[in-house]
Formats: sequence, C-alpha cells, structure tokens
Amino acid sequence: MLSSGLNVGDAARGEDVDLIVLREAAQLISRADTPELAIGSILRLLSQMLGLNRARVLLPGIQDHGLSIRYAYGLTNEERARGRYRPGEGIVGRVMDSGQIAVVQDIDEEPLFLFRAVGRRTLPDEIVSYVAVPLMDGGVPMGVLAAHRLRQRPRKFDRDLATLRTVAVFIVQILKCHALLEERTASLRDENRQLKDALSHCRPSHGILGESAPLREALSNALKVAATEVTVLLTGESGTGKERFAELLHNQSPRQDGPFLAINCAAIPEQLLESELFGHEKGAFTGANTQKKGKIELADGGTLFLDEIGDMNPDLQSKLLRVLEKRAVQRVGGSCDIPVSVRIIAATHKNLQRAVGAGHFRLDLYYRLNVLPIHLPPLRERHGDVRLLTRHFLYRTNREYQRDVVLSAEAMEQLERYGWPGNIRQLENILRRAVLMAHDHTLTGTDVERILAQESSPVSDAPPIIATPAPLAAVLERPYRRVREQDRAMLDDALRRAGGNKSRAARSLGMTPRQFRYHLQKLADREARSD
Repeated sequence: MLSSGLNVGDAARGEDVDLIVLREAAQLISRADTPELAIGSILRLLSQMLGLNRARVLLPGIQDHGLSIRYAYGLTNEERARGRYRPGEGIVGRVMDSGQIAVVQDIDEEPLFLFRAVGRRTLPDEIVSYVAVPLMDGGVPMGVLAAHRLRQRPRKFDRDLATLRTVAVFIVQILKCHALLEERTASLRDENRQLKDALSHCRPSHGILGESAPLREALSNALKVAATEVTVLLTGESGTGKERFAELLHNQSPRQDGPFLAINCAAIPEQLLESELFGHEKGAFTGANTQKKGKIELADGGTLFLDEIGDMNPDLQSKLLRVLEKRAVQRVGGSCDIPVSVRIIAATHKNLQRAVGAGHFRLDLYYRLNVLPIHLPPLRERHGDVRLLTRHFLYRTNREYQRDVVLSAEAMEQLERYGWPGNIRQLENILRRAVLMAHDHTLTGTDVERILAQESSPVSDAPPIIATPAPLAAVLERPYRRVREQDRAMLDDALRRAGGNKSRAARSLGMTPRQFRYHLQKLADREARSD
C-alpha cells in the first residue's frame, strides 16, 4: 500500500486536518497505479485522520443494478461480501436512488439501517452514526461513499460532510479514468489476441520466424542436412540467431532425444575454457577437488554447439581437431581416451579464411568444421522480416510484463528503416526496453526515434544508422574497433546500465565479453600511464 506521507505533527502545529487529508488524497491519486490502491488509501486517510471508520465505496452491478461494496478500509472480506443491497434497499439504496446525502445520527434508532455488512456487536457500545454521500457524475449517481463515526465527538458533522463530498469528487474521477483505461485496454487486448492468432498461423514448427528469401535459403540448407551427421559451420554477424539454427539442426536430427549443449568460446576465459570443454580429473590443477566431465563428454549422444569458434586459442583448436578425428576426449590431467558420439555445430562472426591466412586458426580444423557452411543473413537484408519479428517480440514482451503496448504505424516504419547492426538480438532488446519504459499504451514514431538515437553501433567507426535500399555485401567478419579515448563514456554507460555486469554490458554494445574487458583494460592502462 502506498504511504500517504503523513506527518502526525501537522495537525498539532495547527494545520487544518481536513486540508491535510485532501492534500494527501490528491497526491495519492497522482501516484497510485490502480483504483484499488488509490481509493483504498483515501479511505484509510478518512479513518485514521478523521475518524470516519469502515469507509466503503458501493457501486452498482452490471446485471441487477443493486449495490455492492467494491472498495473498503476496515472491513473484513466476509463483511465486504455481505455488503450487497437490492435497488433502493437500505440507506445506501435510498442515496443511490435520490442522489441526496443521508446522515443517520443513531443507527440503532433508524429502521432503514440494516446492519448488513457490519453487525451491531462489532461496533462500539456508544452511539454510532452513519454518513452516506452519492458519487455524482454529471448529475447522475454512479455509486455511494459511506462511513461510520462516533456520535459523541467534538468534531462537527458539517466538516465531515464537506470533506466527504470533496473526496467523493476525487473518487468519481478515479473511477471514470479507470473506466476509460479499461475500455482502451480491452481494445488493446483484442488487438494482441488477433496478433497472437496471426502469429500462431504463420509460426513454423521449427520456431524461426521470417519470410524473406535470404532466410528461407538458410533454413532450406539447414533442413536438408539436419538429419545427417555432417559438421555444420554457421556464419554471420552477431545477433543473427546462430544458436537458434543450431537448435533447429539438433531437433530435426536423429539425435533430438539426446542432449543439446552450447558454449560460447569467447565468453569464457582461456584458462577455464579447456576444462569446460574437456573436463578434468581430480587434482589436475589447483582447485580441481573433484572429477568433472566437460561439455563434449556431457553432450555424448547429442549435439554440442560451439559459438564464436574463431576466438578459440590454437592449443584448444588442436585438441578439438583430435576429438573430431578420433571421436574421443581426454580430460585435463587424464591419460585415457573416453569415446564420445557428438555432433559438432560451430558458429562464428569472423571470416575464418582470413584467420587461417593470418595464422590465427588451424587450416586442418577449418576444413573439418567447414564441411557445410550456412550463412545467416543480417536483419537489414531480410526485407519484410522486421515487421514480423517486431510483432512477435512485442506480443511476447507484453505477455511477460503484463503490458498492453502497441506500435503506431510511424513507429513500425522507423524500425523497418533502421540498419540493425546488432540484428535480431538488438531488435528484441529495443522492444523490451520500449515496452518497459512506455509512458502510454502506444509507442509513437517519436518514442522509437528517441530510443534508436540512444543506440551506439560498435561494428565500425562510421556505422550506417538507416538501412539504404542499395544491396549490401554479406558481412562475415565484424572488424575489431580500435581502442579510443572517446569510447570511455560509452563503455562506462553500458556498464552502469548493466548493473556492473560486464558480459551484459558487452552484449548491449554488440561486443564479446573478451572485447569489452580488453577495451576497459587498455583504457585503464593508458590512464595509469598518463598519471
């Protein structure tokens, strides 16, 4: 429940308690997200500050138009459930019919007071009064605000009535705003439901969305070889969905009932990667207190996806080559071969041919991995797929965070014109951010333009922001960006937004964790030398 921010000393210092209640009520209206929270907090103020106890708001039902307690403070769930009145029944029924205020000086002496919600034994033994105020909307009653109060109090009825009438106006506005919001939300839900139905019809069994010719070609090649044991090399820029393709190859293969394991060779420090891949024997090195199976051994009978294979060091490349040739693995610190039946699927954003020519990648391993290369197109070349993916991610994010955000036509056009240097991953992240930060239920072109302007592309020193209609050559390698002093602010900002998590910060910039750490270290070294 929201804190009202009340200072109990305010009244003691002479400030009018009614003004305090109205001021705090107005602030609660502006801060509360739901009518339950806003109205419930206001009713609490009436009880705690003015002694208007067991305050409740009664509203008519849709079918019988009788009144029932919808919001209350100081009533149990059972009491709220009992608070139901037929049209014209009791004090609240008369107030609803007439639109006039009702003041009952002594509830024990009033035949129309029914003790329906709260029994007499629950109330104090002294004289109890009851006040009911209509909630008026354009001269027509839309509900009733009512509360108990002790009769013998120095505070006059007139002050309570004046405050209740003002509070009733607040409550009417809350209810009207909520009704408008519900109407719009219902419309958005219908739109999302239609979107869900459309996606369910166009979503293929393999789960990869897209209708563009370059994507269909990649999917066709993958499905042709999925049922074989051939080693596949997936190439393409970061964020193009290489792991999803690897899962497709596994799920469409005879190994689908076996394990599917993935490891990013660039995300694990070199000194740990060997143990992660090959496992180790107890005592193989300091800290190796137990025997551990590596990913290759654990993937026996299934598929192992090696992402960013181009970042693997030469020593591990030779050991991986041995696994491919002998179908056996040897743990770190071990001396015996352990037979394994694993299908290797590798992926890289680099041009391995250039890496081989530069002496950074083994030629023999390249030929073993590159039996069947499948190039995944960047998002900027998948014409028409941005719209389909946007709808999918928008629906999924709305469902995950219980939102109802939709895109305007201008916003969709902005997304389709953007160059997407981070590809599908960047599109998903931007839509997630847009939904979470949306102030309204519709994202406009201005909203999307502002979010895209905050994006920085690390793929080159002068990246295109808006995709051009001219054909773009396939990019197999993401050139490394020089470490520049002006990048410090960008790196620090990404790290701050990621809560200090360097891997997450690196992903937000389209960099590998190793690249991110390298840039930070280089900049730190330069600063230390300058000192």
